Parts: sequence; structure tokens; C-alpha cells
Amino acid sequence: MNKKNFLIGMGLGAAAIGTAAIAMKPRKKRKMKSAMGKALKTMGEMADSISDSMGW
Repeated sequence: MNKKNFLIGMGLGAAAIGTAAIAMKPRKKRKMKSAMGKALKTMGEMADSISDSMGW
């Protein structure tokens, strides 16, 4: 076995490990903090408040 084959094998192994590590990396969970989410929550609370005050 010569050095060229050994280095090619090491390079391919490192690339394969790097690819596997990226694939297994946990992804961030996104929380609902967008402007649309806040607006919908506020509208829902207003509707509840109005219906409670009207006695529905």
C-alpha cells in the first residue's frame, strides 16, 4: 500500500464522517413567536372578551 491510496482513503473516510455528522445533527425547534402568531392570539383573546361581556 502506498501513501497515495492511504491518503485518499483517509480523505474519503473524513468526508463520510462529516456527512453523517451533519445528517444526524438535531434541528432547532421553532417557537411560534412570529407577528402572525401574536396577532391571531390577540384576536382570539379579544373575541373571548367580547363574547363574555355580551353574555354568549
